Amino acid sequence: MRFISSFTFIWIIFICNYVHADVLLNKVIKSENRTPEYVLRDKYRNPEETLLFFGIKQNMKVIELQPSGGNSPGGWYTEILAPYLKENGLLIAAHFNPKESDWRARMRRGFEERVKYNNDFKKIKMSVLSMPPVKLTEDSSVDMVVTFRNLHNWLKSGYLKNVFQVSFNALKKGGIFGVVEHRAPENFNISKMKASGYVTESLAIKLATEVGFILVDKSEINANKKDKKNYPKGVWTLPPTLKLKDKNKEKYLMIGESDRMTLKFIKP
Repeated sequence: MRFISSFTFIWIIFICNYVHADVLLNKVIKSENRTPEYVLRDKYRNPEETLLFFGIKQNMKVIELQPSGGNSPGGWYTEILAPYLKENGLLIAAHFNPKESDWRARMRRGFEERVKYNNDFKKIKMSVLSMPPVKLTEDSSVDMVVTFRNLHNWLKSGYLKNVFQVSFNALKKGGIFGVVEHRAPENFNISKMKASGYVTESLAIKLATEVGFILVDKSEINANKKDKKNYPKGVWTLPPTLKLKDKNKEKYLMIGESDRMTLKFIKP
């Protein structure tokens, strides 16, 4: 009887912690501290469902790869991850090398300015994701690595598999690699992927498994059937970039953001 009582108590503790984590994540996502323009994108990016699908917990050590987006300081997911992890976990922002002399260094500086004065961001640890990637300083010590809409950039630069490899090396055994990326039709070749900003699911899975990851699951959380993937300026035709500006703007706003794969890998 004592064993059953102890087991029940442990189970209750587990359930309470799990529910608390969900409540905290929901609270962070609904916080007024988030950028209002970013909140409008929740309907396309589904942050709560995505992070729970990856299996995030508030006591994890998590790397966010290249948290900037385009020419902006970015930090869309950083606004959620940083306050969620700041009390019991750690968010590590793996950004470009600040010593580089080109646009990569400018993006890094822009992100650092973005997070400098925000109380939610004060515990973020900065790391380096150099190009070409050599290693992340967090070797075999991280619970989760996540990347959001970056694969096409690394594919274009020729470093996609390298990024997967350094991510694998940074994770503990059993660590999770979560990927969200613009999803190309399977008939797109490499050249078309680079030009359009979309990447095939099969290529992402192939390269990830080649460095040692095991695909655990994939989800349609971030799918968008309206996205036909045949636009004059590729994925950047759609919001939020709207590369064509006012030309057919309403049409592209009606489509919304891109169709995206959501993949969950594990380091065995």
